[in-house]
Amino acid sequence: MNPSRSTVDEAEVARFSAMAAEWWDPRGKMAPLHKFNPVRLQYIRDQATARFERDPKKLDCLKGLRILDIGCGAGILCEPLARLGATVVGADPSEANIEAAKLHAAQSELAIDYRCTTAEELADAGEQFDVVLAMEVVEHVADVPLFVRRCAEMVKPDGMMIAATLNRTLKSFALAIVGAEYVLRWLPVGTHSWDKFVTPNELELAMELGGLRAICEQGVIYNLFADQWQLSTDTDVNYMLTAERA
Repeated sequence: MNPSRSTVDEAEVARFSAMAAEWWDPRGKMAPLHKFNPVRLQYIRDQATARFERDPKKLDCLKGLRILDIGCGAGILCEPLARLGATVVGADPSEANIEAAKLHAAQSELAIDYRCTTAEELADAGEQFDVVLAMEVVEHVADVPLFVRRCAEMVKPDGMMIAATLNRTLKSFALAIVGAEYVLRWLPVGTHSWDKFVTPNELELAMELGGLRAICEQGVIYNLFADQWQLSTDTDVNYMLTAERA
């Protein structure tokens, strides 16, 4: 492996750094992510409690688990995970995002280990986690196979990795790019590049090359009438994939 290779796309880091002050505004540019948070948290909790034989109804159902949220932004997902009892490491290559995350965690009186770093730096340091999360990040990295492989290195022998991303289909182009960015203005124009979307097969292959085995694939759709995101069998646009150490 060439140690000089990086998974970081500097243009993407700059784009999200520019929104650092708005990450925690539920009515700002990150509003769609706030609305998406409950369904991905539900999925993570369900997968983790089943894997580690925990009671999902307990308020501290993730207690004792060390979880990495790679590409954590300003910690929108890290904080609820910490409230469920997990020991959370939030990592992001953006200094602005990490500073915003630390500030909000302090205001929330939550102990979260935020680091301005990358997947490869963490893997090179020998970090190990029960759960590695790559949520809405693989479509923003410079090298997907390398990123997934370095993330997989940090999964403990009995651990798991969960990724959430966008499928590369005509439907996703119509809904996630044209609809979400240009028509509904849910996201700033240019947030996503359709050619960087990752199909479930591509993501599963990358996980397998990293020594993991896919065990669960779940689609996510937006219910217009309920005004919320929900789990579905439809993986044409948004989906989440869980893999275990093979």
